Amino acid sequence: MSLRPRKPSQPAMHKQEEEYPVLKIHKRRWRLALTAIYCTRALASVSRKVLQNKTRLLRSLSYVAIDVQPPSGNYNKKLSFHNIDQENLSHMVREKNLESLEQFGGVEHLALILETDVKSGIGGDDSDVTTRKSVFGGNSYPKPAAKGFFSFVFDAFKDTTILILLACAVLSLGFGIKQHGWEDGWFDGGSIIIAIFLVVVVSAVSNFKQSRQFEKLSNKSSDIRVEVVRDGRRHAVSIFDIVVGDVVCLKIGDQIPADGLFLEGHSVKVDESSMTGESDHVEIGSGNPFLLSGTKVTDGFGSMLVTSVGMNTSWGEMMSSISRDSDEETPLQARLNKLTSYIGKVGLLVAALVLSVLMIRYFTGNTTDEKGEREYNGSKTKLDDVMNAVVDIVAAAVTIVVVAIPEGLPLAVTLTLAYSMKRMMKDNAMVRKLSACETMGSATIICTDKTGTLTLNEMKVTEFWLGKETMREDSSSEMAPTVLHLLQEAVGLNTSGSVYKPSTLSVPEISGSPTEKAILSWAVFSLGMDIDEVKQQCMTIQVEAFNSEKKRSGVLIRKNGEEATQSHWKGAAEMILAMCSSYYDRDGNIRELDDEERATIEKIIQNMAAKSLRCVAFAHKKLENKEVHKKLEETGLTLLGLVGLKDPCRPGVRAAVDSCTAAGVTIKMITGDNVHTARAIAVECGILNPDEDVDSEAVVEGIEFRNYSPEERSKKAEKIRVMARSSPFDKLLMIQCLKQKGHVVAVTGDGTNDAPALKEADIGLSMGIQGTEVAKESSDIVILDDNFTSVVTVLRWGRCVYNNIQKFIQFQLTVNVAALVINFVASVSSGKVPLTAVQLLWVNLIMDTLGALALATDQPTNELMEKPPVGRTEPLITKVMWRNIIAHALYQVAVLLVLQFKGRSIFGVTETVKNTIIFNTFVFCQLFNEFNARKLEKKNIFEGLHKNKLFMAIITITIVLQLVMVEFLKKFANTERLNWGQWGACIGIAALSWPIGWLVKCIPVSMDQVPA
Repeated sequence: MSLRPRKPSQPAMHKQEEEYPVLKIHKRRWRLALTAIYCTRALASVSRKVLQNKTRLLRSLSYVAIDVQPPSGNYNKKLSFHNIDQENLSHMVREKNLESLEQFGGVEHLALILETDVKSGIGGDDSDVTTRKSVFGGNSYPKPAAKGFFSFVFDAFKDTTILILLACAVLSLGFGIKQHGWEDGWFDGGSIIIAIFLVVVVSAVSNFKQSRQFEKLSNKSSDIRVEVVRDGRRHAVSIFDIVVGDVVCLKIGDQIPADGLFLEGHSVKVDESSMTGESDHVEIGSGNPFLLSGTKVTDGFGSMLVTSVGMNTSWGEMMSSISRDSDEETPLQARLNKLTSYIGKVGLLVAALVLSVLMIRYFTGNTTDEKGEREYNGSKTKLDDVMNAVVDIVAAAVTIVVVAIPEGLPLAVTLTLAYSMKRMMKDNAMVRKLSACETMGSATIICTDKTGTLTLNEMKVTEFWLGKETMREDSSSEMAPTVLHLLQEAVGLNTSGSVYKPSTLSVPEISGSPTEKAILSWAVFSLGMDIDEVKQQCMTIQVEAFNSEKKRSGVLIRKNGEEATQSHWKGAAEMILAMCSSYYDRDGNIRELDDEERATIEKIIQNMAAKSLRCVAFAHKKLENKEVHKKLEETGLTLLGLVGLKDPCRPGVRAAVDSCTAAGVTIKMITGDNVHTARAIAVECGILNPDEDVDSEAVVEGIEFRNYSPEERSKKAEKIRVMARSSPFDKLLMIQCLKQKGHVVAVTGDGTNDAPALKEADIGLSMGIQGTEVAKESSDIVILDDNFTSVVTVLRWGRCVYNNIQKFIQFQLTVNVAALVINFVASVSSGKVPLTAVQLLWVNLIMDTLGALALATDQPTNELMEKPPVGRTEPLITKVMWRNIIAHALYQVAVLLVLQFKGRSIFGVTETVKNTIIFNTFVFCQLFNEFNARKLEKKNIFEGLHKNKLFMAIITITIVLQLVMVEFLKKFANTERLNWGQWGACIGIAALSWPIGWLVKCIPVSMDQVPA
């Protein structure tokens, strides 16, 4: 293209018109040059990437077409990550290698490689997630193989008494076959072996099932919910569903779910002690963007890009080699093991005496066989007969030990704990530590949070004050534009929540904590705030995240195109007010905050608090100087406004508090709200009486409690029922004081800073919804619905566990005493034991497994909440239990001894039938006594029986099996068939246990409580 020169004859006025095409051509040339430079650089970058990845180039084509798509393009296209080396990604984060990150082109370029938009996350559809899982793996790790069924069988066989009994059975089997042949000789030894295997298998099945139950609970406790951004929306997903490329939102208390890189955020600090052992908190930013799986966020908030999951992380490798110990011994189990050991020693002594007496009687010729002839005649007796007799005597003695040792006690604890844990899960309580189940039954004080526990945690802004004037809900048009804009900034920039609006017509999706959601909702719908627009107009310089110590959060910002910086603060109303020296009125005028004005606003805050409102204030300060401020100004602020958030009490909380009070458990409310709000809620919930005001000893502020002397603190701790404006340290102090006074303390907590208090308490209860992962890990029980009623349910179950164990102890000790006495007396007097090894093993099975299953699965009753707490040092076997045990054992011993010595003449039967009647009566005595054991003190033993179907099923099964043992397994059980009259006599004698139990409970017992 050529330029035509201007003719001299043309007027000068056309000069601008002629210069216009020249300017246009120059612009076009510059644009072409810039495009060429850009394309050259793009091609150079692509070629470097190809060479680095050692990809083969296709030389057959004379050109290369590059299709560049924006990151937020169509996610439905097929993803391909085959050129990404997962090992390099994993190594880079583990080793915190910035050079490797630079080779990937930085965090944002790596996000492009992983097909991730740093703002919108991954596409999130099923095909996208599936592809990422198939290429990079899932966020899970293989656990060590669980203990198999045969391991439990093997463990059961390790029992010394079982092994001795098995050896005796094998010897008896050998001698029997040698003496009587295969057809008749195997019954004695074979019966004992079968009985042993039956006991072992039933025990192994029970333990195996409980192991699987604990494993399920372990898996449930490790299934953490994580907030990710997918397709522009925030989603709460399981930690196991995290994939490489996900953008994960992080806040204080969160556990890092996978290895990754920091994208954006403020003041993020991480506790890496779980990985490195170093207790110092590591600051995360552009200089150190590496985040390791399993570590905890201790400060700030932000987002991360996931680069490695599952076994590609150090945490995954480490956890895959660790198995959770489900064999944890609880304090109650430890006490029961001591009791078992003591009873076992008594049984061993009785067995040794029986063995000695039987041996002496046999070798002195004082025993006779079934024909009435002497069994031992010196050298005339065959060696086989002697050995057989000795083996039978040893087997009888060892069987007495088997019956005497109450192996069922630890089993009963395991069963009742497993059953209660399963039922508590349905009642929204997940047990992380077994001992908490039983310890909760002894709790004397529960220290609870307010928000979300006593209240619904459904916040809503119901009042808004601008200066000294209250504003209507739709009052944005009534206030000055300056104030409106500052309030929008105060809410939109100083928040950890988010607002997502896919289109102009759709309803905004608001996420965050309940308080953040309520304030954001108010700003969006009442103030007309567009959070994206507010954020685009400003640059954030510094953020101070909310923490429970200062009870406020702040942000330092600079508006686009301005040099001045501005501070925005949000937090507890009276604390923000203390930082202010002026306030805005509705017209946008700044007025000085003198003493009179301050008192007026303080009165407004108190009135709002008295209505159970949570008061939050906003304040602002503009700094005109050009210096870059790294610290937020905390003085001389201007108050923007006050909002009151209503959080109604949960339904049923008052009844739950009354239930605890009736049970002798004191409720203390420890909250971060101001003293007037705390008192109003405490009165509403029934923790305080309406006549107790903020000046009474029952209500105190955290700072006041903190400043008491140790003696004064210890003296007043029991009287305090509400602590307002408390910090986690105040909660810890309160727990320590109460424990020193001898109380068993349960405490609820949800924040990271609550971890020391949760660990210090006897029972730490964390919140499943609002609780941070740090709090949950420090707790013993997780309350899944954050509801105080669930805390009371845990208390009921704790008492139920203890009560069920006591029932079983009473039942088992009665059987032990009766079995030991009858065998000892019979062996000393006649040289024969009326109950054979097989029969005693059958009784042992009824007691240990079926009895434990029947009595350990009773559900909580209201009467449990009418008694005072059980002291920590109170003996397991109470005076009431001793009364019941002695009475029933004496009756059973008396009846069985009468049958032993006079049974043949009373019924006119043979020795074998008499022994069968003794055996049958003994078993039915235990069945009827099982009903007595259901109620330790109440006379009506049938109350609530229809609710425990398992109990009735076990009783029915036992009766059927006993019928089979007596009538059909004569050789196996050494029994004879009984007629209807004999059956009636056995059942009638046993049934007398019920009226005897009723009469015994009329005997008064002093119920002195042992102090905790």
